[in-house]
Amino acid sequence: MKAHTKETQAVMTPESSLQALKDGNKRFINASQISRDLNAQVDATSTGQYPFATVLHCIDSRVSAEHVFDQGIGDLFSIRIAGNFVNEDILGSMEFACKLAGTKVLVVLGHTACGAVKGACDHARMGNLTALINKIEPAVYAVELPVDETMRNSSNINFVNSVATKNVEMTLNDIRNKSEILKEMESSGDLIIIGGMYDIANGKVTFYA
Repeated sequence: MKAHTKETQAVMTPESSLQALKDGNKRFINASQISRDLNAQVDATSTGQYPFATVLHCIDSRVSAEHVFDQGIGDLFSIRIAGNFVNEDILGSMEFACKLAGTKVLVVLGHTACGAVKGACDHARMGNLTALINKIEPAVYAVELPVDETMRNSSNINFVNSVATKNVEMTLNDIRNKSEILKEMESSGDLIIIGGMYDIANGKVTFYA
């Protein structure tokens, strides 16, 4: 598999770009990854990069977009932060990746049993982590069930995963509300903005409609 070029990037549509991620995840699950010469891809991308997708995902060591979507060097813009939320800097990075560098799909990828989400569920407070947790806590409050406060913490994995899902939804809303550039690209059909959840138990990514 060769690295993407300006020509191969240009022929990809938002729909085919999303499908490429879906197909890559199927290969990952089935252990049928494409054989790549990564050193050759390093050489091929030394004078330019032409990724087709941008993925915002967590720093979790079990969730690497390049692996779970079976992609190589030069295929993805990979943005990682604990809790996969957005701020001004991340939105700027997304705008660069999509508007200037030509990616056709923007994925917000959450994952099950997320440590940052667990911290938000427990309202953890520690150093600089406190400010990060504060950015995820709105998703905790937005999940209405269970009502019992003793069940609204990291010991309840179903609650944790519900908050992780809500956090992805709220991040998608933030992208559309805070970036006119990305919202316009989506409205004009030049970009698909979509959320998904990675299951750390089986490697499967479930995309949201």
